[in-house]
Amino acid sequence: MESKTHYTNRPTYFLRVSTIMPVISYIQNLPIIVYQFLRDHLGRISAHTLGWITIILLHFASIPTLLAVLLGQSDKLPPVDLMIFVWSALITLFFKSLLDRNFIYIATICLGFAAQTVIMSLILFK
Repeated sequence: MESKTHYTNRPTYFLRVSTIMPVISYIQNLPIIVYQFLRDHLGRISAHTLGWITIILLHFASIPTLLAVLLGQSDKLPPVDLMIFVWSALITLFFKSLLDRNFIYIATICLGFAAQTVIMSLILFK
């Protein structure tokens, strides 16, 4: 049987492999790229940037479990004490950002609370 060709005389299989190889090479070099980025930029990261990353990570602490419950992959909800501590930390950061008038923190915390509320309501009313 004849192999399919695409614009040239090369088989389609060769074109698919040649487009995948750069992706595989990039994935293999990813630890080196991350190390070089951190080496070059870690000294310039400010306290506000680290605070913003902390807010995002706190919001993401419960998302995998909530999505697993929502998609039917698990029936186990996140532990209540974890959610109380995470939400308490976020509320504390919210009031701190109100006092500091840091609108990026305020917007990030509000969007995170809204997203978690939507996911929890989807689970509740499923």
